[in-house]
Amino acid sequence: MIMIPPKLKSGDGVRVISPARSLAMPWINEELKEKAIQRFNELSLNLSFAEHVNEINDFSSSSIQSRVSDLHEAFSDKSIQLVITVIGGFNSNQLLRYLDYELIKANPKILCGYSDITALANAVYAKTGLVTYSGPHFFSFGDKLGFDFTLEYFKKCLFEEKPFEIKPSPKWSDDKWANDQINRNFTKNDGFWIINEGEAEGKIIGGNQCTLNLLHGTEYMPDIQESILFIEDDYEAHVATIDRDLQSTIHQPGFEKVRAVVFGRFQPATKMTREFLTKIVKSKKELNPLPVIGNVDFGHTTPIITFPIGGTAKLLVHNNEVILEIIKH
Repeated sequence: MIMIPPKLKSGDGVRVISPARSLAMPWINEELKEKAIQRFNELSLNLSFAEHVNEINDFSSSSIQSRVSDLHEAFSDKSIQLVITVIGGFNSNQLLRYLDYELIKANPKILCGYSDITALANAVYAKTGLVTYSGPHFFSFGDKLGFDFTLEYFKKCLFEEKPFEIKPSPKWSDDKWANDQINRNFTKNDGFWIINEGEAEGKIIGGNQCTLNLLHGTEYMPDIQESILFIEDDYEAHVATIDRDLQSTIHQPGFEKVRAVVFGRFQPATKMTREFLTKIVKSKKELNPLPVIGNVDFGHTTPIITFPIGGTAKLLVHNNEVILEIIKH
């Protein structure tokens, strides 16, 4: 039984937590923080920061105890409706064995972040049935340029009840913008990549592919039966690792009942192209019956959509046209 947390409204509380990297990362500068705080104020949300959000160690993170404590406190606090992560990193999966899932289940609220947060978000959904969200970090809200599309879909998913269609962004960027907010390079978006036609409806599982793979074979991996997989990878991946990580997911129990695959945009450093992705998909007989598209606005480029892990999506791919809808969120 899934639980969808209450939607956001004016006056709701937001808690910023650091389940992976710390807010004290040197390149998360004051200008960026101030812009992010301003954006939350403009949404009429009451922003607060976890006790240990600035704690930082040799791994640019903090102790497991500190991170778990901040997450538990955020879910326990009745004034908080949105728990948002500072940024991603490498180690949010360290927390999974120490979380009080009954506490989280008893206090359903929005948990939002992406990248390394994929491990945390999918584990919380698997253990509690609480729908979690792949979407912008607190860090993302400090982006001065190109944030409008990200904000539009954040509001569609987290403030509104009605289904919404995902459309391609007009343009996108892969700039490291945190310390140079002005000199940006935006690329015209060539839209969704159609790889296989068809139609499907199913629950959404996914996020960052190599991080999701950390959950394989554990109690924290969601059931992928009847799902539409949303998967992407960042600059540390390349064509061969993306291929083998996808193969690992295909080997998961229940994959034969997966209904569709939606790939997010890969960063240019991966060297992944439409042609390479098509060859990878076509090489796997398990994917032949499934509708498959790529180049959707989620992943490590900007802007990004917000989508519900455990929610429901509908995908129709016919006559070189795509309709991708989030039905339940």
